[in-house]
Amino acid sequence: MFKLFRNIDNKAHKPQFGGLDIFKYIGPGLLVTVGFIDPGNWASNLAAGADFGYALLWMVTLSTIMLIMLQHNVAHLGIATGLCLSEAATIHMKPRYSKLLLVSGMGASISTSLAEILGGAIALNMLFDIPIRAGALLVMAFVMIMLFTNSYKAIEKWIIAFVSIIGLSFLYELSLVNIDWNSAIVGWVTPSFPKGSMLVIMSVLGAVVMPHNLFLHSEVIQSRQWNRQDEKIIKKQLKYEFFDTLMSMLIGWAINSAMILLAAATFFQSKTPVSELQQANQLLAPLLGNNAAIIFAVALLFAGVASTVTSGMAAGTIFAGMFKEPYDIKDNHSRTGVGISLVIAFLIILLISNPFKGLIISQMILSIQLPITIFSQVYLTSSEKVMGKYKNRTSTKFMLYGLGAVVSILNIALFISFFV
Repeated sequence: MFKLFRNIDNKAHKPQFGGLDIFKYIGPGLLVTVGFIDPGNWASNLAAGADFGYALLWMVTLSTIMLIMLQHNVAHLGIATGLCLSEAATIHMKPRYSKLLLVSGMGASISTSLAEILGGAIALNMLFDIPIRAGALLVMAFVMIMLFTNSYKAIEKWIIAFVSIIGLSFLYELSLVNIDWNSAIVGWVTPSFPKGSMLVIMSVLGAVVMPHNLFLHSEVIQSRQWNRQDEKIIKKQLKYEFFDTLMSMLIGWAINSAMILLAAATFFQSKTPVSELQQANQLLAPLLGNNAAIIFAVALLFAGVASTVTSGMAAGTIFAGMFKEPYDIKDNHSRTGVGISLVIAFLIILLISNPFKGLIISQMILSIQLPITIFSQVYLTSSEKVMGKYKNRTSTKFMLYGLGAVVSILNIALFISFFV
């Protein structure tokens, strides 16, 4: 069967690892990065900065550290086994556990797609006054056309362009405001839990460490798959993959931090609460000028479209994996997964009365599902049966389980906060 991402002729393909070849390996990490600079992140980060100033920057730092470790680990699975996380779970886990993981993973993908489509629709509303529901339909239709007609390589180039535009947009926005860098530095490294902040903290976590990205990374990393029979090449792949992941995640950290910095320096400073992204756009105009408001909306549109593409691909990966198949948009299982995620997300949007709150809650749902994905992933990557000699070291295994425990504890704290 044709595999969109994977080089079938592994034995024949031996790349030359020259000094500049590392740049040929960059791409999968950036594709994943756009998933955590999506509209859900925008809502969570603006809420964090507008309501709590620089105090919650530490959560972006912690989430990014967790993300680097988890994404590298799941990419390791794809490189060493030739399987994505969904395929590995179906093949190597008991059915009751794999079904829990994959069904909840599809739910997380739908929640992600909801945020992405909604964010794009909000951007269209800001720019052209298109109603939210009509904008959501346009975003969903455009993304489905992109996914069903474009090859992975074309989509990857689009995503890299989108990430670049979003990053440049926020650099421009930050150049217009006065940042209290001393407070920002303290905020990045000092955990704090201001009263009423748990929902926002969990939404920031869910917006950065996203379950669907773990499934997606294990699949797209195989677009660089070379000769898994050669141990030297696998080791070089792992090294190059880590560079790609580290660089991409740090770009994501910078952009997410920039969102909080911008909100802290404008909305928190002026004691102006933000309850919707449209309001943020309107408030930026008098504070920073019309250009800033327009650039904010354009960047949001690119973020919405790009991240909807990745959430749809992730859903296709998860659903195809249930049938022990790789992602291939020409295959009905992959197409069905994409359709389920995007169409159900769109239908839910039709019922939402408060888009901004919907974005925040969608990210919180991701954080609740996240421990299931983390514990399943670590179980698989620690198994000699699955990974062979590339299984996790004991120290790595316990460190990753520790991350799962941290996420679980934060979820419990969120639950308790609703009753205190």
